[in-house]
Amino acid sequence: MKLISALLALTLVSGVTQLAVAQGEPAQLATATAQAKQTMGLIVYPAGGQTPEQQARDEQACHGWAQQQTGPVADAPSADSAAQAGKAKADSATQGAGIKGAAGGAAGGALVGAIAGDAGRGAGIGALTGTLRARRAKREAEKQAEQQARAQAQAQGSQQASTFRKAMVACLEGRGYTVQ
Repeated sequence: MKLISALLALTLVSGVTQLAVAQGEPAQLATATAQAKQTMGLIVYPAGGQTPEQQARDEQACHGWAQQQTGPVADAPSADSAAQAGKAKADSATQGAGIKGAAGGAAGGALVGAIAGDAGRGAGIGALTGTLRARRAKREAEKQAEQQARAQAQAQGSQQASTFRKAMVACLEGRGYTVQ
């Protein structure tokens, strides 16, 4: 059954693209409509006896209407741009962490060094240790912010795609098609 549905969808997509080119309409619009249907997994049946030509026009019109209602799905922020934004946010939040870590480490190292008899050496070791800890903490914060930003972008893109699909289905059903 899935194979038959896939073949039917492939035939329909091929027919829509050829029809749009034959009628002189921009092939890009037909391709975008066919790709959107395929991506969303829409199967459209002409329940009202619409011709293939009418179905192609209706699908293109509904695709355009859905974009007007929801905005183009392609405008959703990409996961990479969201990750970069998350990294930039983490950078600004952890700016100066190395210096603060070095200062804290130096103070602690000086105390330990004073007890051991060499406060200067203890401060140097403490500063190095504090800097390394702060850098590690900064990397972890950047990694976590990047993961959160990617997840948020993915959720937003999924929500927008879902809303677009609902708009497309509503339009097609309003024009007398059965949509699965």
